[in-house]
This record gives sequence, structure tokens and C-alpha cells, in this order.
Amino acid sequence: MSESMRDRAATHAARAQFFCVGFAFATWGVHIPTVRARYGLDEAGLGIALLAAGVGSLAGLTQAGRAIGRWGPRAVIVAGAAGMCLGLALLLAMPGTAALFGLLVLFGAANGLIDVAVNAEASALEERRGRPLMSGIHGMFSIGGMAGALAGGVLLRWPQAHLAGVAAVLLLAMGLVARHLLPPVEHAGDEAAAHGFHLPRGALLLLGGLAGLGLIAEGAMYDWSVLYRHQELGSPQEQAALAYASFSAAMALTRFVGDPVRARVAPATLLRGSAALAAAAMAVLLLVSHPWVARAGFALVGVGFANVVPVLFAAASKVPGVPPAHGIAQVASLGYLGFMTGPPVIGFVAHATSLATGLWLVVLFAVVLAATARRALAPPRG
Repeated sequence: MSESMRDRAATHAARAQFFCVGFAFATWGVHIPTVRARYGLDEAGLGIALLAAGVGSLAGLTQAGRAIGRWGPRAVIVAGAAGMCLGLALLLAMPGTAALFGLLVLFGAANGLIDVAVNAEASALEERRGRPLMSGIHGMFSIGGMAGALAGGVLLRWPQAHLAGVAAVLLLAMGLVARHLLPPVEHAGDEAAAHGFHLPRGALLLLGGLAGLGLIAEGAMYDWSVLYRHQELGSPQEQAALAYASFSAAMALTRFVGDPVRARVAPATLLRGSAALAAAAMAVLLLVSHPWVARAGFALVGVGFANVVPVLFAAASKVPGVPPAHGIAQVASLGYLGFMTGPPVIGFVAHATSLATGLWLVVLFAVVLAATARRALAPPRG
């Protein structure tokens, strides 16, 4: 196989891996009401469950750089796939809540490893192929989320069979596809893969904070949108899964056209407009409280948040005096920290008040993003 054909195969393999991860996330998201009923969890208990997954993800993120530097993304993705699929298969089979929380730590850690590994693969492929690929690869996560939500809506009446079947298929698919990823030697000089978790400072701290707010909101959609339609609006769980599907589909489509839009619209303007759209859509769906409005609203929230991460990561690569890979890695670390910790926070607020009240935090974070966009993305002086 020629080098160009190998690079194209590796690109398709990276996209397929993110599709599988998105499918797994959707499968977990669709079954959150099932888990709640199976283990008798209230909103606080569910928040602890999400926090357990977040703690696991943080552990995976902090260790992924060392693991990738030693074994390469291919081996790390295969190991992460095994942990992630085991977590799905046993989700409803734990003897109690303590065992469930331990399982979710494993599930989160596996996803953290896979996330960093696929991004390291995408970074190496962008450098080798000389063109941007990251948006399309991340778009496949959303496509996977849409497909997983739709499949979950059909198969929810057989929850254990659904989870075990998805786990088996994803493990097989990710293992087979991983053979086409770049070999470890191609990542030997990859700075982004060789470093662990870093906290940003200065301009990168502001960009990372905004990325965290955006990913808190995105994580809230993954973890709470189905339960919102099922619990607050009274939709059957099969129909409630469409909230997740509409959000993921809209985000994926917007990401696939995101690069041409970014070429024509100033970053600050795009971020401000996108965040304002997300805030308005989320506010309307919470105020109206109607299933059809919620479905359309979640789709518009997906459109609004789709460009937040690409815009902020691109800005991080242009901070003066900071190598692009380091800037992106530092902003990503704080962003993913928000992605992990945000949903549990919303769960604790929901326990104290209601889930609808907790989801108003998404509106608040989007407003902060819109208000801070100009300052965060101002061109560097000099």
C-alpha cells in the first residue's frame, strides 16, 4: 500500500473510531432513565454517577499522554475500546450503586484515553496530509451520537440485550478498524501526544475557560436531554431519545460545513452569534415545555454549540509565543474538564430544584460565551 493510500485509510479509521465513541455515548445517554430506574437513583444519585464517569475521564486524560508516547494511539484506542465496551455491557448488571459508580469510573477513563488518542492521530494526519481534518473527525462523533440515539429508541424495550449487543459490535469494529491507524513510529515526535494534562495560563486560560463552558453545555445535552423530555415533558422514552438524536444530527451537519463558514466570518462574530443562538434556543425550549418545541430547540442548540470548540481551538493555535500544539492541548484540557464536570453539577442543581432549572445553566453559560467572545478572540497586539 502506498503512503498516500495508507494515510487515507488512517483518516477513515480515525473517523470511524470517533463514530463508534459517539455511538457509545449515545447508548449510555439513552439509557440514563433506565439506569435511574434500575438502581433507584434520584437526581443527586444520578449526579454522582455522572461525576464518577467524569472522574474516570479525568484520570484517562491525565494518563493518556504517557500511554500514547509509549505505545502509540493505536494500542491506546484498542485498550480504551475494551474498557468502554465492558462498561456498556455491564451497565445494568451491577449488584448495587457502589459497583455502578466503579464501573462508570472505568467507562469514563476508557473514553478519556480514546478521546486523546484519536485527537493525537488526527493531529499527526493533518501534518502528514497538509490539510485540516479535525472538524470532520469530530463531526463523526456527532453522527455516531445520532445513530446511537436512533438505534436506542428502537431497541429500548430490550435494554440488556441492546447494551450487550452494542458493546460487542463496537468492540469488534474498533479493534478491526484500529489496524488501519498510523503505526506508533509515526507518532514518535508528536508533542501533543507526548505530554499529559496541562493547565493553561493567560490568554489560554480565558480560551480554555470558554471551551469549558461550551463543553459543559454540550455534555449536558448528551447526559440530560433524554431525561428532560422523558421526565419533564412526559414523552415516552423511545420518543425522548429523539432529543439526543436531533441535537447530534444538527451539530454534525454544522461541523461538516464549519470550515467554510470560519473562512468567511470573523471568529469573534461567529462565536458570539453561535452562542447567542444556543442561549435563545435553550431558553425557548425550557419556557415553552412542549415535546415538538424541545426537539427543534435541541437541534438549534446543537447548531449553536457546534462551532464553539473549532473556533476556540483555532484561536489557541495562534496565541503568540506558544507552539500551536501546546496551545490546543492546554485549552482542550480545560475544555474537557468542563465536559466531564458540568453534567454532574446540573444533576445536583436538579436535585435541589428541578431538572428544568438545572438546564438553565446551559443558557447562562451560552450568554457568558457570547458576552466574552470579543475579548477572548481579539487579535493579538503587535
